[in-house]
Amino acid sequence: MQAEGHYLFVLLLVYSEICDTSRSCLRIIRLYTCKWKTKRQETNSTDYCTGEWYLIYWDVECSRSYIDELYSPEVDKCLEAIVCLKNSVIGSNRQKGHVITQGVVPRLLQLVGDNMMPIQLKAEATVTLGSLAKGTEDHIKALVDMGVVPVLIAGLGSDEVKLIEACLRCLRTIFEFSCAPVGLICQDENLPLRLLSLIPHSVSNQVCVATILAAGCKTAENQNLLCRQEAVPALAALLCSPHYKVQMPSLRCLANMCFQNQKVSAIVATSSFGGKSVPDLLVGLMARDKPSEMQMGAARCITYMHRAGAVSAEDPKILYRTLPCLVRLCKKDRPCEERVTAAETLAYLTEVDTELQRLASISNHLVPTLAELLHYQPEPSHTQAVQLTPSQTAQRLEQEVKTAQDMKQAAFRAFASLGANDEDIRKKIIETDNLMDHIVSGLQDPSQRVRLAAVRCLHSLSRSVQQLRTTFQDHSVWRPLMQLLQGASDDILTVASSTLCNLLLEFSPSKEPILESGAVDLLCGLTRRQDPALRLNGIWALMNMAFQAEQKIKSQILHALGTDQIFRLLSDPEVGVLMKTLGLLRNLLSTKPHIDHIMGLHGNQIMQAVVLILEGTHSAEVKEQALCILANIGDGESAKEYIMANEDVLKKLTDYMMHSNVKLQIAAIFCISNLVWREEAGSSERQARLRDLGVYKLLQQLIMTSDTLLFDKVKTAMTQFSDA
Repeated sequence: MQAEGHYLFVLLLVYSEICDTSRSCLRIIRLYTCKWKTKRQETNSTDYCTGEWYLIYWDVECSRSYIDELYSPEVDKCLEAIVCLKNSVIGSNRQKGHVITQGVVPRLLQLVGDNMMPIQLKAEATVTLGSLAKGTEDHIKALVDMGVVPVLIAGLGSDEVKLIEACLRCLRTIFEFSCAPVGLICQDENLPLRLLSLIPHSVSNQVCVATILAAGCKTAENQNLLCRQEAVPALAALLCSPHYKVQMPSLRCLANMCFQNQKVSAIVATSSFGGKSVPDLLVGLMARDKPSEMQMGAARCITYMHRAGAVSAEDPKILYRTLPCLVRLCKKDRPCEERVTAAETLAYLTEVDTELQRLASISNHLVPTLAELLHYQPEPSHTQAVQLTPSQTAQRLEQEVKTAQDMKQAAFRAFASLGANDEDIRKKIIETDNLMDHIVSGLQDPSQRVRLAAVRCLHSLSRSVQQLRTTFQDHSVWRPLMQLLQGASDDILTVASSTLCNLLLEFSPSKEPILESGAVDLLCGLTRRQDPALRLNGIWALMNMAFQAEQKIKSQILHALGTDQIFRLLSDPEVGVLMKTLGLLRNLLSTKPHIDHIMGLHGNQIMQAVVLILEGTHSAEVKEQALCILANIGDGESAKEYIMANEDVLKKLTDYMMHSNVKLQIAAIFCISNLVWREEAGSSERQARLRDLGVYKLLQQLIMTSDTLLFDKVKTAMTQFSDA
């Protein structure tokens, strides 16, 4: 074999001399290396490694000559070396990696940026960079780290068409990767203008510019900038291009501009080209005779415009075109990636609109179609005759695992949106294909994306009272949920704690085991987090936990939370957190024995907290909660004295009795009723004291009210006075 290898090696050298280029030689060597590798694997020869190394080593040595020539001061030699280098890396990721590691890229960048160099040389150097960029993501990262993008952007300022197109093609390739520095696109406001001015020059420019702008318009600031620079009319024109490769990046760019941007979406919705509005153009691209990827891109655009408020849920473009299109693209006959995108877009479309959720749930067997995503099985390979290397096998398995995770995530997200509001839809979802088993499994999935989607689905379904009492209990959903809460990311923690709030409702059978598993300390910890959503969910869950709870549970909550933390929460800038904290205090201060016990331990602090709220600049809803807490305190036996002994609080009660807000009047009078209730010990003394404060006279004035609820409360309070 050594003789045979040497013989072919000589032939290749002769062939390279005849062709006067190393490109063919290198390609034949790589082909021969692959054949030799296969043959040696079959014969199990120990010469395999040595032979392969020898040929690869020759490949590297062969390339060094023209790499050295890159640094030649002679333009012709340098240009010839660039052409050889360009040819050597075409189609070979290994050779691309070798060239990058050899430090050739900085020299290419130097040549591209040197205005003294001929245009042909600069263009060839740029094309070579573009070829290097068509390698792996690691190659792209290396190029980005070496500063390729700013040099290419500077090259767009040239007047030479060939150089401009080479720069655009290389930038397009780079910006198709997630590691690309997309912030550079709109960093200089002149760059988007320059890119848009290049669109009319060629189809290649149109493809490149749309791709580059699509990568750079993912923030509101950049979306607005492109809109101001008239990108929308330009993209609308590109939608009508006869070239598919132009339309697709234009759709992606338009979708990215509209995403969560009300202003841009409104402009897109009212823009037109060729006598047709952009929404109508998009509807045309959703036709069944269009490629499915194009249908998807158009549906995404309309979906984003709808969620941004530019297209209503009742619009026929949504009801009869976009929604059915997305449902259709979820079907089993579509490619996996397409089904995932369709399900995720459908989830976003229906997330907040009850009618769209209802319509989607009965469209084209959508629920069982989505359930099929949870059963993904890779299709058998049609190339089983080709033996895969261990590395290739590992890559294939990794891809199959990722595809399965993407399918699960998409299904869970869609189910979460569909079941957000309607009880019948939730029932249909849960009864389909043992979904709860898949959700429980998803909560423990290695992928964080799947876990987040699964807990979102669980949160949506947990709004059902019936399911909390039946299915959730049958599957002990609380157990994996509590495990998920341990050390989870903030995204997962937010949704999981929201779900926990529902599982802690009084009628939920899961409430007791959740309490026994250490939920109190966990939730109290959430109230101390910086994220307002986590603080809200923590205090909300504690409020639910305290509702009609035993005294030991209430004491446990108060001990774990602490009065200092309660004061901090009552001063929280988020109104929701403040309201739920007051709700927690109301639930803690319920049932006479519990009221007296808690006030005996923390009475002064609680009264101070209530006064703090009543004296603050809070809304009527917040102050109503504080007055209701006083009413609960007034319902205790010994706890009443905390109110009766506080002149300031009594004065506030009389003030709120005459407040302009009826709800505050009702809450204050309810507290008065509890204080003077005649069947309780010491009622006569309390009645006399309140008479002296003018409470009874105020009640007499209020009895003439036209508000029926206020009248009933006033009448009840007046009848409690002994000589009324």
